[in-house]
Amino acid sequence: MNNVLKKTGMMMAMAAIISLGASCSDDNNENQSGDNALSVNEQKMEAITNQYVTNTIYQTYGAIADATNQLYENLAAVTEKFKTDPQSVSQSDIDNICQIFLEAREEWEKSEAFLYGAATDFGIDPHIDTWPLDADGLATALKNADQVAKLEGEDGIAYAGGKLGQELLGFHGIEFIIFRDGANRKIADLRAEETNEAFTKIGAHVTGLQELIYATAVAGDLRDRCFQMEVAWNADAPQSHINRVEEVELPFTVNGGSKSYGENMLAAGKAGSTYASWQEVMVTILQAGCENIANEVANTKIGNPYSGEDVNYIESPYSHKSFIDFHDNILSIENSLYGGRKADGRDTSKSIIQYMKDNSYPSLASLETAVAEAIAALETCQSTLGSFVQNVNNTLVGEAQKKVQILDDELVKAAGWFATQK
Repeated sequence: MNNVLKKTGMMMAMAAIISLGASCSDDNNENQSGDNALSVNEQKMEAITNQYVTNTIYQTYGAIADATNQLYENLAAVTEKFKTDPQSVSQSDIDNICQIFLEAREEWEKSEAFLYGAATDFGIDPHIDTWPLDADGLATALKNADQVAKLEGEDGIAYAGGKLGQELLGFHGIEFIIFRDGANRKIADLRAEETNEAFTKIGAHVTGLQELIYATAVAGDLRDRCFQMEVAWNADAPQSHINRVEEVELPFTVNGGSKSYGENMLAAGKAGSTYASWQEVMVTILQAGCENIANEVANTKIGNPYSGEDVNYIESPYSHKSFIDFHDNILSIENSLYGGRKADGRDTSKSIIQYMKDNSYPSLASLETAVAEAIAALETCQSTLGSFVQNVNNTLVGEAQKKVQILDDELVKAAGWFATQK
């Protein structure tokens, strides 16, 4: 996601107000067995939240952390080989890095339905996923031999994260180095000088080694910030990840306190939690999480280029994986609604969808249809068109946008309904 979640604060405030009103209702004690006992519905919401935090958020952030760590290690190893002998680096080395990048990218896009929390509070989202890449700025940076030297080695990670600026960091900086025109970068091109117009117009004679040094430093910073998200949510993240976050002095607790974001959400309604009720948690998942990314996919990621408002506002323009990015964003919504990731312990019996079934939500069929049709429309774009870059005005793109807009509307309705639950 390119921008900080501008609407999140407003939505979460609204959620708090709505859910507070619901919790103060005269019949809120319905189905309770004690003064402070949870209603039957609240018990279900608590179980849903446990499943959501454990099998959607923890699993996804763990996968992102592992994939970005592997990406950094592989880039660092290939860069060292390239320093010694560029001829020793093969096309398969580059292809392997590209594959790892795409795996990391997939996991990140599958997390965008829960960008509220650590990803926003610590500015991680814009730090690692701002586009378009500032190609002119990158050309200037890599033309400067002293700056490239500062990007080398372990110290280069901190230099990249602190000095380059978000338009040169994250996924899209790495993407520029290892992909071009929808294909893996050719090793022959990396053995020569950079020919991108942003470089040639200022006479920047930048080598593939300099580009790989830059990509390695940025990948290290990307890994560190993904470790930060994982550790911030999951107090039981791998100790090596916790140690790294502490080493580079990145914050990882809620409001500087002792709770992780997972612990905070799982303590809803208790002293010390920022969530006043389980209803507020449900509204947050649906509106600050799912609806927020549906809105962005429909009206910004697809909408800006498709409408002509900004034809250059294209996510993943070098790998041509935009449709896959959008598709994975909707899968992040599906995982949030249906009780987790399919491959990692999904349990629909403890899901928002099942709760809606049990409580006769009147628009459930419309919501489920909207999820399925949005996913299908984006799969059609990918299989039929392949590249969003080359087909921004295609009618299939417009149809996909409408399907995601319908999903957006259904999520708004669902959040409003959940706010009335007791």
